[in-house]
Amino acid sequence: MSYTIEGKTGTWEIVVGLEVHAQIISHSKLFSGASASYGGEPNTHVSLVDAGFPGMLPVLNRECVAQAVRTGLGLRARINLESRFDRKNYFYADLPTGYQISQFTHPIVGEGTVEIELADGTVRHIGITRLHIEQDAGKSMHDQDPARSFIDLNRAGVALMEIVSEPDIRNPEEAGAYLRKLRQILRYLGTCDGNMEEGSMRADVNVSVRKAGEPFRTRCEIKNVNSIRYVMHAIEVEAARQVEVWEDGGEVDQETRLFDPARNETRSLRSKEDAHDYRYFPDPDLLPLVVEQEWVDELERALPELPDDKRDRFIRQYGIPRYDASVLVAEQAIADYYEEVAKGRDARLAANWVTGDLFGALNRTGRTIQDSPISAQALGGMLDLMADKTINGKIAKEVFEDMLETGDSAADIVERKGLKQVTDTGAIDAAVADVLARNADKVEEYRGGKDRLFGFFVGQVMKAMAGKANPAIVNEALKKVL
Repeated sequence: MSYTIEGKTGTWEIVVGLEVHAQIISHSKLFSGASASYGGEPNTHVSLVDAGFPGMLPVLNRECVAQAVRTGLGLRARINLESRFDRKNYFYADLPTGYQISQFTHPIVGEGTVEIELADGTVRHIGITRLHIEQDAGKSMHDQDPARSFIDLNRAGVALMEIVSEPDIRNPEEAGAYLRKLRQILRYLGTCDGNMEEGSMRADVNVSVRKAGEPFRTRCEIKNVNSIRYVMHAIEVEAARQVEVWEDGGEVDQETRLFDPARNETRSLRSKEDAHDYRYFPDPDLLPLVVEQEWVDELERALPELPDDKRDRFIRQYGIPRYDASVLVAEQAIADYYEEVAKGRDARLAANWVTGDLFGALNRTGRTIQDSPISAQALGGMLDLMADKTINGKIAKEVFEDMLETGDSAADIVERKGLKQVTDTGAIDAAVADVLARNADKVEEYRGGKDRLFGFFVGQVMKAMAGKANPAIVNEALKKVL
């Protein structure tokens, strides 16, 4: 689905490719035993290797390699059994060695694909060019002192996966859907927590524009965007800027830019270096990385069920609509919660309660599924009371709200409040007779053909019985008498 910009000279198409940096979940860093955990006092998670001391040699972390392979498998990508680490040379104050160890010509993961689904139901496949492993740099802090910048090397050497997409994305919505799907896959796999606020997942956004049918024009890279909303916004802003440049007779320069959401603009950061400017060469301290196919197969067999597979299974197994299934598999914890509620019960009803009432309550209270005040077992217990006619749907709403506030089980609430549904046909027949006697004029209208009054009678009987009557029995009793 193309997102176009109408300019003075006609229609322009946006072309986007994303480079996502995802921090690998591991206890220690890529080439040292220092802690890779987030936070801590500045420069407390630093080894001599991370600090770039002379004579210190990198030692590759096997688990970081396994995490990258798992991610490649989750992206349905080719795993390269032989890859290589290179030195990417550039100066920056928070890069102690003066180079970053990365993978350039021989990455560990090759081509793959990510399936995205848009709001209108359109399904698209975004190509993955490569995934390579590299080490992160440190952090420069410019707000600690009026005259000096400070350096924190806690992040230096932390393992990253750079996941590079093909330029297949055509609008901000697709970019947002791609990032959400990528984060979902990483979280299912347990290879990255996807926390963009803490910087463990961030995106470089490559944007260009062209007229329909044209080859690609010059692209600009918007660096280090740390939220999905900002990525989508940056694409709109940068594409509009480029259209204006081209239409005014100018040339878009290939450069790295910065997105400023406060000013709603992108600003030039530096001209884009070509690969040879980094003077890439194989790292002399690291042998080529060779992995065995048997090890890759072992990792693949241990992979969890991935979101698309789980969604398709939910549709088949539980008979729920595709949209509901997509919502329920958004997070592994939500999918697990739903499966426990649905087990041996009406799966569609379970989906309605989880995606409707439960999600609404969690949003109101600012909670997640992990700290839900109603456990999956408790919600399932309430559905059991509905299934055996102890309570009806209306009473269930009241019980649910009480469960939210008190944490009591549905059975205890029904007992405490005397909410048990009335299934006594004698009591219901008496209520029906009373309602019809008090509304004789409407009975005549109904018998004269005004069928819509049936709902009025049902409502009056339910009201007379304080909502506790079994609706099916009420309907049957009314039909019989009327």
